[in-house]
Amino acid sequence: MAANGFQGSTPAKTPNSKTNSSASRRALPPAPMESSVSTAASSDFRTRFEAYNRLQAAAVAFGEKLPIPEIVALGGQSDGKSSLLEALLGFRFNVREVEMGTRRPLVLQMVHDPSALEPRCRFQEEDSEEYGAPIVLASAIADLIRSRTETHLRKVQAAVSSKPIVMRAEYAYCPNLTIIDTPGFVLKAKKGEPENTPSEILSMVKSLASPPHRLLLFLQQSSVEWCSSLWLDAVREIDPNFKRTLIVISKFDNRLKEFTERWEVDNYLSASGYLGENVHPFFVALPKDRGTVTNEEFRRQISQIDAEVLRHLRDNVKGGFNEEKFGPYVGFSRLREFLETELQNRYKEAAPATLAQLEQRCNEVSIELARIESKLQATSDVTHLRHSAMLHVASICSHMVALIEGAADPAPEQWGKTTDEERSESGNGSWPGVTVAVKPPNHTLRLYGGAAFERVMHEFRCATYSIECPQVSREKVANILLAYAGRGGGGGLSEAAAEIARAAARAWLAPLLDTACERLSFVLKSLFALALVRNRSHDSEYQKQNGDMDGYIGFHAALRRSYNNFINDLSKQCKQIVQHHLNSVTSPYSQVCYENDLVPDAGRYNQLPAASFFPELSDSATDEAGADQENVPPKDQQHSTPGKVTETTKDVLRESQLTVPETPSPDQPSDDFGIKKKEIGNLMDAGGRKRQARLAGGRNVDANRYQNNSILFGAGTTMGSKAGSSYAEICSMSAQHFARIRQVLIERNVLSALSAGFLTPCRERLFVALGLELFAVNDEKFMDMFVAPGAVDILQNERQSLNKRQKILQSCLNEFKNIARTL
Repeated sequence: MAANGFQGSTPAKTPNSKTNSSASRRALPPAPMESSVSTAASSDFRTRFEAYNRLQAAAVAFGEKLPIPEIVALGGQSDGKSSLLEALLGFRFNVREVEMGTRRPLVLQMVHDPSALEPRCRFQEEDSEEYGAPIVLASAIADLIRSRTETHLRKVQAAVSSKPIVMRAEYAYCPNLTIIDTPGFVLKAKKGEPENTPSEILSMVKSLASPPHRLLLFLQQSSVEWCSSLWLDAVREIDPNFKRTLIVISKFDNRLKEFTERWEVDNYLSASGYLGENVHPFFVALPKDRGTVTNEEFRRQISQIDAEVLRHLRDNVKGGFNEEKFGPYVGFSRLREFLETELQNRYKEAAPATLAQLEQRCNEVSIELARIESKLQATSDVTHLRHSAMLHVASICSHMVALIEGAADPAPEQWGKTTDEERSESGNGSWPGVTVAVKPPNHTLRLYGGAAFERVMHEFRCATYSIECPQVSREKVANILLAYAGRGGGGGLSEAAAEIARAAARAWLAPLLDTACERLSFVLKSLFALALVRNRSHDSEYQKQNGDMDGYIGFHAALRRSYNNFINDLSKQCKQIVQHHLNSVTSPYSQVCYENDLVPDAGRYNQLPAASFFPELSDSATDEAGADQENVPPKDQQHSTPGKVTETTKDVLRESQLTVPETPSPDQPSDDFGIKKKEIGNLMDAGGRKRQARLAGGRNVDANRYQNNSILFGAGTTMGSKAGSSYAEICSMSAQHFARIRQVLIERNVLSALSAGFLTPCRERLFVALGLELFAVNDEKFMDMFVAPGAVDILQNERQSLNKRQKILQSCLNEFKNIARTL
């Protein structure tokens, strides 16, 4: 029968009371503990125990997480946990006085040493595997535990801490046993503690008890009924079936007086079915007298209480109790024997796995130590470091170019961005002045690099062609028109419309150009992280020669900063270039507004000139087949090419009999201008002879004044009809001029300028630009990227710590190899 699901040895059965003499039930005199196993087996266990103790000390000192078999004691405050630990030690050190004072785990390493007739206690130094001088006075032990706890909690500014205090106790009357004592569960914080202290303790204890290689020693006093045990439910959350939990009922003597019949005792000892058939709790009673007694008297009291409990169950309960079934689980001595035997078996079973884990950790520490040595060597070899850094930068730049040219590695699904994500992360959520939703083809696909760059370019085109020439007030039209009329000469309406279009283009297209540069800049900046990922995963020649540069955080920060500065400079230059293009096409000396050689159908007010410029590859492409392209007006709202006079327009011109007044007004109808049919013909035939050469390209009134019906401003009149007005005519003409300016700016200038301004330098000048900023400096400034102030000292301290860790782990490894040979 195994207790609580443990696969260890079953405690020896207690002889039947009928065959036992009264002498056999008397308390035995205190004597050094004798092992029940052979001398050879006892020696082997002692060797394993000492090896595990040293390994545990190293794990605590260096923060190693090794699957060492350990016993974790847990339970509510005042459930007798501290008394049990003192009984196992064989002496008192007033641990109860510090139970509420400590908020750190206490690792008790008990070492059975027959030569130690007085306890020798030593504490492991904080952050070291070394132990301090032995402590003789029991009261000094409690004081040291309390002071260490308070100092550490002040340092970490917390109410509790999972960092343990390690105490090694060598004594002739204690077993070879290691127990991690945890702070007792409490329902309410004591005065002066944070309100969340109970939950912090519960969380910390659960964390300590969760690793599967740890055995749980759960204490609960006998006055608590099984069905109402609060902390038993907490343990059940950690170990639902109690497969690695040993339940101990403390203060069992308080419950004895309630038993008068055998069935009552047996029912209680069986846990009334609350714990399951294979779970057998231990029942322990310990001395209650906290007065000053000698260590020998304390051990005698423990043995005496064990004997008295058995005598009461045998003699004072009618029919006794089922001693064959429950006897091995009654008494402190049975619990101590079971714990030592179970831990011994666990140590033996875990030795092969521990050996393998130690070999792995020794290799890992050796690799880490070699890396530190390499860094320290590199700090003294500037030439080698420059060479490695240059190769690293060259490799990063080559991956940048590959991403711009077109690549699908790393996975776009993970590293790419949709259009909405780009807008959100770049800080440019919308296009200035655009009120409609701009959704370019493939806006739902996750793209990066050159593909994302081209998508932003097409999105920019969509946004610009979504803007209409803004409504102009009659006052503005009047101010411009009357000023032109005052200069004399013809063409006042055309000149006024062109000026309005230029002003609108400068006001509405300039913000779009800036936003396009910002968006393209963001796309290129995002490539840095992707280039690093590609550099780590690709086994390139650069990487083979480069060595390990990942650990130089300062260098990588400087590299990222230089790259971002390079892209920012490109963005600034591109903004200046496209602004120059905008100023050129909106200059009064520009012929853009009067050009008639535009691409057919390219001048439609709000339609992209080329529908197949950017193919749609997303899942929605099939569903949208046959539908109007986004941001493109329906066919019935499209306009004829600006600058071309259709046959319908010619008919309108023939039917119009216009007269030009001496002083034009924006509200006067077109027929008041007094231009006769014959005069129109004369103007068309002899416009180039009578005006300056720069007006010959179509600046004549008759050549530009009568175009298509107005749709942007809803003038409601047919231009050239007698019911039309100069205001509506100017608005319509300015819309056509605006469309010309926009088309020339975007199709002829901006797109090619942005591509050449961003992508060409990245392909041709990126490595040179980064190299000049990072490497064209003296050695002292160059080393600042690799060696921060005090960094060498930090590396040397880290090397010293790793050397010490390697030495201790290697020593433990050799020890466990010797143990493995004897198994």
